[in-house]
Amino acid sequence: MIKKEIAEIKKQFTPDRCSIIRICGCYVDGERNKISSFKDAFLSLPEEETFKYFEIFRKTLSGSLGKNLLNMEFPTDSEEEGGTQNFLMKLRDSALTDDSLLDEFYNKIIENYYHSGSYLILLIYDNYDIPGRTSDGLEMDDASDEVYKYLLCSVCPVDLEKPGLTYDANKETFVNKIRNWLVGAPGLGFIFPAFNDRSTDIHNVLYYTKSAEEIHEDFIDSILGCKEPLTAGSQKDSFHALIEETLEDSCDLETVKNIHEKLNEIIDENKDEPAPVILDKAEIKTLFGASGVSAEKMEKFDEKFDDELGEKSEVYASNIAALRSFDIKTPDVVVKVNPERMDLVETREIDGKKCLVIEINDDVTVNGINIK
Repeated sequence: MIKKEIAEIKKQFTPDRCSIIRICGCYVDGERNKISSFKDAFLSLPEEETFKYFEIFRKTLSGSLGKNLLNMEFPTDSEEEGGTQNFLMKLRDSALTDDSLLDEFYNKIIENYYHSGSYLILLIYDNYDIPGRTSDGLEMDDASDEVYKYLLCSVCPVDLEKPGLTYDANKETFVNKIRNWLVGAPGLGFIFPAFNDRSTDIHNVLYYTKSAEEIHEDFIDSILGCKEPLTAGSQKDSFHALIEETLEDSCDLETVKNIHEKLNEIIDENKDEPAPVILDKAEIKTLFGASGVSAEKMEKFDEKFDDELGEKSEVYASNIAALRSFDIKTPDVVVKVNPERMDLVETREIDGKKCLVIEINDDVTVNGINIK
C-alpha cells in the first residue's frame, strides 16, 4: 500500500463515510488473562464512542512507510489450510460472527504479544464500496465495481489515569481523583487484506508498529506468518556496514559523500511519485558504481550485501539516506552538514596532519556568537 491508498481508507473513519459493519474486542490484564470481550454492530454504538474508535483506527494507519507501516507478503504455504493467511481469510469471511474463530484469534495474540500491562485487542470488519475515479482523480460513487472487505486490528495499551486532585461540586472542596482505566494509542496493528492499486490483495498485509525499532517479531511470525522485515534502524546500520565492508581501506570521505549525494538525488528525482523509493541489491550495486567505487572493490559487493542485508532484501531509500544532516564525527568533534552542501567539506593534509576542511562563505556563529 502507498500513501494515497492508506489515506483513502483513513478517510472512511468519519460518521458520514463510515461503512464499518462490526467491532469486536477483548480486554487482557497484565497477567495475560481475558477479563472481558464484546461484539457489537458498529453503527449501533453511541456517537461519542465511535469518535474515539475512529481516532484509534486512524492511528493504526499512521506513520512513515518503511518505518511504522510495513508492507508484507504472505509466504505461499501460509495460504494453505492451517496457515496464517488462511486463518485470517476465514476470520474475514465470517464477518466476525464466528465466536470460536474470534476466541482463537484472541488466544493467538495473548500467546505471542508481550506487554507488561493490560491491553485491549480491537478488531473491525468493514465493507468499503470502492468508488470509481475519473482520469483526473474525481470520485464517481455510482461507478463502483468492487467492495473491499477487510479486517483492521489494533492492539492498545490500557493504563490507569495519573493520580491527582479534582473538584467535588457537592462537597465544595477538592478531593482525590478516582482513577479510571484509559485505552491508549495502538502499539501495533494490521489491515488485511491489503488495499493495493485500490483493490483487494489477499496475498499482502499492511502492518503497523508504534515504535519503528520495536516491531514485535513474535506477533509477526505467529499471527501473520510473514518474514520479519529489517527495522528502519537496522536497514541504516546494515547499509553503513555494507559501505565499510565493500570499500575497506578505500572508505574515504569523498566516496561516502558521493554515495549519499547519489542516494539523495534518487530520492529527489522520485519525490513526486506516489510510492516510496525502495532499492534492491542490483540498484544499490549500481549506486555504488556511479559513486566511484572501483571495479576491484565491487567484486566483493554481492558477497558483502548477502552477509549484511540478505540476498533478496530491499531497503527504503529514506531509511538509509542522510536527509536532514550529514554527520562527521571524531571522538572529540561532531560536525553536522546540510546534505545539499556536502561539497563544502573535504579532507586535506596540512603540515603533515590529516585535517577536515570546511569552506566558509557565510556568517559563522560559535555558541550563538557571531565571529569574524
